[in-house]
Order: sequence, then structure tokens, then C-alpha cells
Amino acid sequence: MTGEHDQDAVDFGYRQVPAAEKAARVGEVFRSVAGRYDVMNDLMSAGLHRIWKRQALNLIAARPGQRVLDLAAGTGDLSRGLARQVGASGRVIVSDINPSMLTLGRDRLTDAGVVGNVDYVLADAECLPFADRSMDRVSMAFGLRNVTRKERALAAMRRVLRPGGRLVVLEFSRLYLTPLRPAYDLYSFRMLPLMGRLVAGDAESYRYLAESIRMHPDQETLLGMMQEAGFEDCDYVNLSGGIVALHYGHVY
Repeated sequence: MTGEHDQDAVDFGYRQVPAAEKAARVGEVFRSVAGRYDVMNDLMSAGLHRIWKRQALNLIAARPGQRVLDLAAGTGDLSRGLARQVGASGRVIVSDINPSMLTLGRDRLTDAGVVGNVDYVLADAECLPFADRSMDRVSMAFGLRNVTRKERALAAMRRVLRPGGRLVVLEFSRLYLTPLRPAYDLYSFRMLPLMGRLVAGDAESYRYLAESIRMHPDQETLLGMMQEAGFEDCDYVNLSGGIVALHYGHVY
């Protein structure tokens, strides 16, 4: 039987859709762009996404032998760095809800020689198939805004972290440099769909990207959601003027 909450309307970009449909719609977006995903990331961020992910890795700071869950792993940029951090004695669980992205990430990591200390799990961040207190770190880069029930996902991440564990979320956020907002809006709503059409053959998916960024909770709101989920010593770091932010919290 479909649950009552699954009938609620949720954001899909600027549109409202039944909650039960959002995951499938997001899945179609990523199936459409998977083949050109890395190229588009480099183009639309002018390569900055690589710097943002390095800063995320520095904050995650996984240690040798630890067990790390990388959610919404995509093509595996964070997973690759995490595998280096935990070493041969540790484990990185590379996870995504989208089969196309998980397959692409697995192939990319395997081609890069990242084998032996990684596992691949198709999983929904809202209902993680892992035991309580089984992870030392949880990371999520550019995936939380696509989650239907963010509060459920944060609670699930809190559940699987061990005492001493840390969550790090890298996500698009709210540009705080007000004079730049008109130019940022022009870029987001005109240039991104154009690049998507020319490079990936899909303008609509990148229009959704721009809309999903605007609908995602801002820095302070997400910080409060993490605290409500039970994380302690939470804070965030703005990157590139708040275009993206690194949120983090701990379990004690």
C-alpha cells in the first residue's frame, strides 16, 4: 500500500510532483546525462568542482582502516580520494540510487585501478541498507538536493554513523554576494540549459539542475536540519561565495 506521505507534493525543480514520483524523475535526469556527466561538470563549473571536492576530502579526513559510505557517488570523484585515505585496510562503500551512475562510477574507478577496498551498493539515501553504527564517515556530494525527503536521509546517515563519526555534505547553496546574483541567475537559467543542449543533448535536465539549486535549503536551513537529525558540532563552510557549501556534523 502506498504510504500517506508518498502522496504529498514535493519540489522537482520549480514544479510540484507527488513524492512517490520524484525519485523516478530524478533518475531519468541522470540516465539522460550520465554519458556526458564529467564533461558537463568541468564545463559548467570551469573545473571548480574538482577544487570543491578536494576541500570536501580534506574535511572528511578518513583515516587508514576506516569504513566510509559515499552516497550519491556519481562517477566516483570523492570515492577515489576516499579509497586513498582509508588504504588497503579500510573500505569505501560507493553508493548511488541510480543504476546508470553507479555503473559509470564503477567502470571509471576500476579503469583508474581503484579496486580491492571498494564495494558498490545501489541504495536510496532515505532508507540505507546498512547496520546501525557501521560507518566511520558518510559523505554526499551534490546529491542531497535531489533527495525526496531530506530529513529522512539525514536521519539515516546519523543512524549508520559510529560514535566519533562525521558526516560531510557538499552541495550547491545560496550565493551570498548579492550584487552577483543577477549574473548568476543569467548563467544558471540561460547558459546551463544551452550547454546541456549542445554538449549532452539535453537542455531540460540542466534547467532542472538550476531550479533544484534554488529550491534546496540555504546554508542556515540545512544546518538546522542536521541539528534536528541529531548531529552535533555542526557547521558549514561557504565556497566560491556560497555557490556551494560544505556542511558537516558529528556523532558522539
